[in-house]
Amino acid sequence: METKKTDCEPFNQEVIETAMQQMPKEKDITRVSSFFKVLGDNTRIRILYALKGQEMCAGDIAVLLNMTKSAVSHQLAIMRNMHQVQARREGKNIFYSLDDQHIVDIIEEALIHMTHVDQ
Repeated sequence: METKKTDCEPFNQEVIETAMQQMPKEKDITRVSSFFKVLGDNTRIRILYALKGQEMCAGDIAVLLNMTKSAVSHQLAIMRNMHQVQARREGKNIFYSLDDQHIVDIIEEALIHMTHVDQ
């Protein structure tokens, strides 16, 4: 039996039950939270925008962002683990691109939201 942590009494039990039914599973909430934690970094957002229209190698991203290739590669590995970017090997070079259009949609919607907040 779960111990009660709230200090509130329900106002509308029906609304609470509806919200409970709509709530994703805990593991899915954790995955979404982790996804956004990865996005919660300025460098990684810049990398996503760099990759928005084309694939790039880590060295070119490093030049664009004025970073070391090692630092960029570290960020790309994190983003690859969260399925935000994908890699393609061509000879000795590895080219990175966005994993899918959803990544662009998410960052564009966030930018639109924040632009409207500032108005």
